[in-house]
Amino acid sequence: MSLQVEMLEKGMAKLTIEVSADEFEKAVEKVYLKNKGRMNIQGFRKGKAPRHIIEKMYGSEVFFEDAANMIIPEAYEKEAMECDVDIVSQPKIDVEQIEKGKPFIFTATVAVKPEVTLGDYKGIKVDKVEVAVSEEDVDKEIDMVREQNARTLDITDRAAENNDIVTIDFEGFMDGEAFEGGKGTDYPLTLGSHSFIDTFEEQIVGKNIGDEFDVNVTFPEDYQAKELAGKPALFKVALKAIKAKELPELDDDFASDVSEFETVAEYKDDIRATLLKKKEDEAKSAKEDQVIAAIVENATMEIPEAMIDTQVRQMADDFARRIQAQGLSLEQYFQFTGMDASKFMETLKPQALKKINSRLVLEAVVNAENIEVAEDEVEAELTKLAEAYKMEIDKVKELMGNREIEAIKMDLAVQKAVDFVTDAAVEA
Repeated sequence: MSLQVEMLEKGMAKLTIEVSADEFEKAVEKVYLKNKGRMNIQGFRKGKAPRHIIEKMYGSEVFFEDAANMIIPEAYEKEAMECDVDIVSQPKIDVEQIEKGKPFIFTATVAVKPEVTLGDYKGIKVDKVEVAVSEEDVDKEIDMVREQNARTLDITDRAAENNDIVTIDFEGFMDGEAFEGGKGTDYPLTLGSHSFIDTFEEQIVGKNIGDEFDVNVTFPEDYQAKELAGKPALFKVALKAIKAKELPELDDDFASDVSEFETVAEYKDDIRATLLKKKEDEAKSAKEDQVIAAIVENATMEIPEAMIDTQVRQMADDFARRIQAQGLSLEQYFQFTGMDASKFMETLKPQALKKINSRLVLEAVVNAENIEVAEDEVEAELTKLAEAYKMEIDKVKELMGNREIEAIKMDLAVQKAVDFVTDAAVEA
């Protein structure tokens, strides 16, 4: 097997990979042996026809496509790993020569990691952020926990009030005609949640169980159903039930029930410390983002389109896995959002470009500052992975291989670069 590399314009390269005629012949023979059992040739029992007879009947190239598909992935991976080009995209494969008795030749067109010329990356000016936790912040957090621990009571002796949960039947009409999607039965609605359009919820306040009444609303101009957007409508509503939340008293008993603390004061102190840590982390992350954005702006680099496309596909695959874990397929997501695959990919492009730019400049900082990662730091990271997957660390190393471990090492170096440029930033 041999390799030739040709550098192309716009950060691309073409790898020409030649597989010997003998290796290609072995692949063709494997394909023949795998497929002969499925071929019916007159005069031979099924699966017993010699290869030369099959090739005579169907053409000498009958097994070529499958043989090429067998050879290409392994040959490409081997040569891509050994060549001097830093490949950053999926390859575009083209077969150049595929003939009996001749070497099999194919090309792989790939994006090459762009060169980065750093501008200023030390002493970047950033906005100063004051981090503090107010009593209002603490109270909001406690109120949320009280809501989560509230009891729901049936209300029968008063009219509906804001924050009540009502059960209603409703049907919507426009110009006297019922419209599609405007009907609901036994629908639970929290008054004041603004989950219904316009002043729908406000017009239920003050009504009693058993009341039947009209609600007049106007659909927003940007409403998703174009035939309803900006138009007035009338809903006939029946109020069937009212429920109210009863929040627990904020006392020491509540604090001990929802936390490890015995008093409200201790509970509040813990919430305050937790919120402060959260705000400090958010401020640190915002500072990092601001510094990295400035370094990207100061740097010079040309990103190949194929590199962006590869990043977009990776992000789309990650997104699909995340929503699948929640029981939703990508196709269902498209139906709910009105998107298609092409639009979805387009929406990911700006984020993909941002990720690429950030990573490239940080790797350039790693090189410029000679940032190194010690073996014990890599070992610690692998230990975390082993613990997360409940595996022995040696097994993790075996499954990952040198290439993946080097990638982890670079990830750690990049994080050090983030810390370096952030620590060197100047707050304005």
